[in-house]
Amino acid sequence: MNRICLVGRLVKDPTCEFVNTSNGSIARSRFTIAVDRSYLSSNQDGNRSADFITVVAWRKQAENVCNFLDKGSLVSVEGRLQTGSYDDKDGNKRYSMDVVGDSVQFLESKSQAQNRSNN
Repeated sequence: MNRICLVGRLVKDPTCEFVNTSNGSIARSRFTIAVDRSYLSSNQDGNRSADFITVVAWRKQAENVCNFLDKGSLVSVEGRLQTGSYDDKDGNKRYSMDVVGDSVQFLESKSQAQNRSNN
């Protein structure tokens, strides 16, 4: 079973684009969230470590991400892990790992997000 559940904050505004396919144009959003590690993973200063996870959303889910989320937004993502590979400009094989976000839940209200951005 390939299921992933994450909670974190966007580290920057999501990228939004339409991808042309044989079935027409489909919305795609790509964003990165910072997910805190457990308290057992603190560094010497006592600060918690975080993992930075790339998430890809498609169709209506992507449109909602683009319209309502920005840097710092708190989200819950449910999806699956997807791996891939490509050749870079120098011909080297590169590997990628993304979470395909089947469900992206907004975990704070618009007023909470505005208060966060004002502070």
